[in-house]
Order: sequence, then C-alpha cells, then structure tokens
Amino acid sequence: MKNPRDIIKRPVITERTSDMMAEKKYVFEVELRANKTEIKQAIESIFKVKVTNVNTLRMPAKPKRYGRHSGYTSEWKKAIVSLSADSKELEFFENA
Repeated sequence: MKNPRDIIKRPVITERTSDMMAEKKYVFEVELRANKTEIKQAIESIFKVKVTNVNTLRMPAKPKRYGRHSGYTSEWKKAIVSLSADSKELEFFENA
C-alpha cells in the first residue's frame, strides 16, 4: 500500500464543504491515480475513523490567461468522504 499521506493531499475548505461537515461529509484533494479503496484506507489510517462511502470526481483543467500568456490550470481529483454515524469528527476541521 502507498503511504496514506501521499494519497491525501489536502482538505478542500469552502462554504459548501463547511455545510457538508454537519452531515459528517469531508472533502479532500487526493492523488490523481488513487482509487476509492485506497482513499478509504488512507482516511481510516490517518484519522482513525470509520468511512462508509467515498465519492470521487476529476476536476478538469481550466484555461487561464495572464496578460498575453495563456495556459491551463492543473487537473486534480476530489474525494467526498462520508463517515459513519458513530465516528468522531475530524479534529483539524474543528479549529477552522
């Protein structure tokens, strides 16, 4: 198995994801090649919680311009992780 810290890159914190935290759903940016099983095992090993469901989606590259120069942003993968009802909340979100 890969290192769990390499699979989970960072949490995605927006207004919408903050509202999802009340339902024990958390959003993370994950490795582009990671599958749902690897993401579930990584979250369970890092945070010591029980994951019930993992939904993933690929965020496509967007065209961006800076003056005359144009290019694309990087493509990335987002994972929405649902925790079981008896799991504790993730501690680093409580201080935000």
